Amino acid sequence: MRTDKLKRNDLSGDAFGWYTRYLTALDAKDLDGYSAFLADDCIMYMNNDGPIAGKEAIRGMLGPYWQSIGDLEHDLLVILGSDDHFMLEALNHYTSNGETTTLRAVAITKRNEDGLACAVRIYTDASPLFSGETE
Repeated sequence: MRTDKLKRNDLSGDAFGWYTRYLTALDAKDLDGYSAFLADDCIMYMNNDGPIAGKEAIRGMLGPYWQSIGDLEHDLLVILGSDDHFMLEALNHYTSNGETTTLRAVAITKRNEDGLACAVRIYTDASPLFSGETE
């Protein structure tokens, strides 16, 4: 994960620490580590797809997806909101077979009273990952 381009961060130090650990697990494609940040009843939306409801359903979707995308690194640009409900704009760098594809993405995360992600919305055009286009 890169933070050198982060121009604005509205999160407290504690919440930013939580979020960087969350993103580090995501970048490592560590399914167990990432899942530890999710509430059991978390709901995830990816683009226009329907909701993925529940931690186990999210795990079931992410495992195969992560296997298909190569390496991943988040490059944080802006984090707006509060410690419990915030939006990230990032450049996501995917590397596979020595080729890098960079995609702009927005993720909206809501945390519950226990500090776990209870809703995650991800918006990006991932088609270049599967079409062979690179940066």
